[in-house]
Amino acid sequence: MEYLDFAIELARAGGDVLKQYMAGEKQVELKGRANLVTVADKESEALIIRRIRERYPDHAILAEESGASGAGRSKWIIDPLDGTTNFAHQYPFFCVSIGFEQAGEVVSGAVYDPWRDEMFSGARGLGSFLNGERLQVSGVAKLGDGLLTTGFPYRVREKIALAMSQFEAFIIESQAVRRGGSAALDMCYTALGRCDGFWELDLSPWDTAAGLVILEEAGGRVTDFKGDPYSVYMKEIVASNGRIHEEMVAVLSG
Repeated sequence: MEYLDFAIELARAGGDVLKQYMAGEKQVELKGRANLVTVADKESEALIIRRIRERYPDHAILAEESGASGAGRSKWIIDPLDGTTNFAHQYPFFCVSIGFEQAGEVVSGAVYDPWRDEMFSGARGLGSFLNGERLQVSGVAKLGDGLLTTGFPYRVREKIALAMSQFEAFIIESQAVRRGGSAALDMCYTALGRCDGFWELDLSPWDTAAGLVILEEAGGRVTDFKGDPYSVYMKEIVASNGRIHEEMVAVLSG
């Protein structure tokens, strides 16, 4: 519980930074043609890292903006603002994501949506929660009845054919597909049952670390596109309520 409680504390602290900017003018830089970084990203990450260094100076850190630092079996995996483009446009779908890894396994995590004041959290063997209420994946049993979410690759212009072919296939096979713009929230929404499955290409560890444990502890399943065990260091992910998982994998491998 110690690390879970601290992950929640960090996610809320980062979210408090974002709240200060939500209604104001956003200062935005280009990190790449399709990737924005705001002052809020940097301030949120700096605060989170400072608090980790104060509490656990020997822990490693992997953060979206500043990269990797430190070494050891304990690692904090941080996305200070997942959904930066949404945030920059005041589109209300973004969050702070904090995952904690021990010996190569993500064991706890927290995802905070400051716009809705929703705190998702989870730890191995303890379950997952939204604002303290236990989460459970949906009971949808057929892909054709499922609401799916996805995102497009960072370099989508280089992989547009693959991204659109997958998108088209799932539009045909599922009830509907949504593209929100935050992988962490997509996974949490699957854990909550607001949607039933999620897939995406070219993600980074900070995109999925917290969502992984939250979703699995809610009864969900997470693999690669072949249905093999997932690691946050992989570039492809399929996440679902478990019941429609094999159908999703079949679409991606078909």
